Amino acid sequence: MLRDDLRTLWTEPRPPDAPARVRRDWALLAAGLAGVALEATLRENVVWRPVAVVLAVWLCLLPLWRRTRPLAMVTLAFGSVILLPVASLVAAPHKPVGLDTGAVVLVLVYALTRWGSGREVVLGGAVILAAGALCVVTDETPVVEKIVGFVFLLLPGVVGAAVRFRVTARERQLEQVRSREREQLARELHDTVAHHVSAMVIIAQAGRVLAGTDPSAAVAALEGIEEEGARTLEEMRAMVATLRDRGVGAELAPPAGVADLERLVRTPGARLRVDLGLDGELDALPPAVDAAVYRIVQESLTNALRHAADATELVVRVAAERHTVRVSVRDNGRRTGRGRDGYGLTGLRERATLLGGTLRAGPGTDRGWHVEAELPRARSESGVHSRPRR
Repeated sequence: MLRDDLRTLWTEPRPPDAPARVRRDWALLAAGLAGVALEATLRENVVWRPVAVVLAVWLCLLPLWRRTRPLAMVTLAFGSVILLPVASLVAAPHKPVGLDTGAVVLVLVYALTRWGSGREVVLGGAVILAAGALCVVTDETPVVEKIVGFVFLLLPGVVGAAVRFRVTARERQLEQVRSREREQLARELHDTVAHHVSAMVIIAQAGRVLAGTDPSAAVAALEGIEEEGARTLEEMRAMVATLRDRGVGAELAPPAGVADLERLVRTPGARLRVDLGLDGELDALPPAVDAAVYRIVQESLTNALRHAADATELVVRVAAERHTVRVSVRDNGRRTGRGRDGYGLTGLRERATLLGGTLRAGPGTDRGWHVEAELPRARSESGVHSRPRR
């Protein structure tokens, strides 16, 4: 088991989308160089002052590449640090060479476990341990201080690994949410296709019965089959290209849609009054768009009940235009916490993207939380399948 764990660690890839440099990198460099200047000017007991200053500046520059080249930066930094005990023995015994500003190398320890691959973490960890062990052996400080210093050296690596695990776990959860949305869309696609194909079978059976006595009825049946086939292809093209190539079970119950919103908004009770407004032709929406509208309102209502402190009203507006359907949900509550998107909103945004639309969510200008979605609808003429209202 240990061998398998080590093999897994060795083959672990780097985290994706590592930023090359951000604004705080330059702030860290400026702070480091300022610290070098102050320490070199004010500190008196500096051994080999020019060498110490050059080495400190070198260590301050290396963090600029810590995300894209974590192993190389750790090797260069701690390779230089390993030379310090040797230099101290040559220059002045029992006196360390270097400036305290060189502690910036702790940032590289964090970056190694946060952004490095498994192979880089193992090799870089070996370099760090070698440098730490050499410093412990050559330093004559008490044993307790040596242990504390060694733990302090390794602590940033532990923090980096914890941050990496947390980010990876969240990304895995987000991917599961997106996968569930794709599966739900696949089920809805199954319902849509099953409806159209069933209609085509019935029309074909009727046309076969009437073909011998009424040829014109048979022609009309063929036209009906052609129309149903065109509608089926229209629905499939809207979703199949973006769904994963995997088999999912089919749910026989039709998904809820706009027709179910009035029943949905009656559920909160007296705590939250819901003002529902429907505008435009909403009877002829494609099933996927119809279900997406319901899910957006449902998730927004759930979030308002859970997270909108002191909310008394929720305003829901669904407007069908010629080419789009707009959904707006706003509450008047007081937001608590950081207001970060949860997994529900992530799934809705994934669904809107799959349908070719957009979804935005965020705090209002004064108070409350606003969710705005824009979804494309089918063409305006009567070639759209109208799902029955319940």
